[in-house]
Amino acid sequence: MEGILTTFGIDSRLIIIQIFNFVLLAAALWYFLYTPVLQLLNERQEKIKKGVADAESAEHKLAEADAEKQQIISFAHKEADEINTRARAHADEKSTEIITNAEQKATAIVVDAGHKGEEAKARAHKESEAEIAKLAVLAAEQVLLKK
Repeated sequence: MEGILTTFGIDSRLIIIQIFNFVLLAAALWYFLYTPVLQLLNERQEKIKKGVADAESAEHKLAEADAEKQQIISFAHKEADEINTRARAHADEKSTEIITNAEQKATAIVVDAGHKGEEAKARAHKESEAEIAKLAVLAAEQVLLKK
């Protein structure tokens, strides 16, 4: 076998040295290149996983915030409806009270105007009676003077 190797110009020491150099180069590349690249890839993979987990957490929190917002809006609408209902009831009550008071005042004014009208009529009647009596007396005087 040694003859075949020398015929082709292959030196066994050179092959052993080249194998040793290859193993040494492979070990150096493994240690200085493959391990840091693999570590960098693992770090990036962890960052991506963390980013996905953070995105899922943010999505979950957003859904919770949206649900809470809807609940607050619903509560606010209910409260506004209650306030509106109470305000309408209070307004109806006040309007009824105001209308009742206005009707009472109008009735009082009409009654008072009726009394004043009656008093004015009675006064006018008395004054006209007094005036008629004066005129009758004057007419009687005139008649007596002429006779």
